[in-house]
Amino acid sequence: MSTPTPISEVSDRAIVDHLRRKGQATIGELVGLLGVTATAVRQRLTRLMERGHVARQSEAAGRGRPLHRSSLTPAGVRSAGNNYGQLAQVLWDEVRAIKDSQVRQGLLNRISQRLASEYRDQIGDGTLSERMSSLAELMSGLDVPFVQDGSAELPVLTALACPYPDLAERDRGVCAMEKMMISEALGESVRLSSCRLDGASCCTFEASAAPVGA
Repeated sequence: MSTPTPISEVSDRAIVDHLRRKGQATIGELVGLLGVTATAVRQRLTRLMERGHVARQSEAAGRGRPLHRSSLTPAGVRSAGNNYGQLAQVLWDEVRAIKDSQVRQGLLNRISQRLASEYRDQIGDGTLSERMSSLAELMSGLDVPFVQDGSAELPVLTALACPYPDLAERDRGVCAMEKMMISEALGESVRLSSCRLDGASCCTFEASAAPVGA
């Protein structure tokens, strides 16, 4: 049995969807939309503002209190429109359909390097354990929960949820691409030591003696 989505998350999505369609809204309009109290609306708007998804503008309204209108920030717009699942599957199928193995592998390498470049500058220097911890924090900020465990002889990076669940079920090549991306981002070759597709509870990446790109 699947876990039901919390009511607060449903309400947050309803607010984001409404602002996406209408551009902006007052607290009173959102009260009518959600059927909750103004206090509840303010709490949800505060949560969305803390995430950087909503901004509030104030305008004078005669001698009374200023009128507050909420609208989506650029980050909020992106969060409302990140429905790329079908597009990702089509693009992946086209990449895998390339018959020339060298061309196909070269393209996958470039994709991995491009993804890694999005994180590398944010990871910074430091020990491998520190770099893994930084990458885990970045990925978790993208709603892909990663954790770093430095208790073993070599640090381990664990993906608690697959970033590409639908693609991975169809083609394990996605796992290889993710391994390449993590190696490039960390500047240290890693190996996929356990995988959900093999029955493990999560996917883990351990440091490898092989050079990056091998």
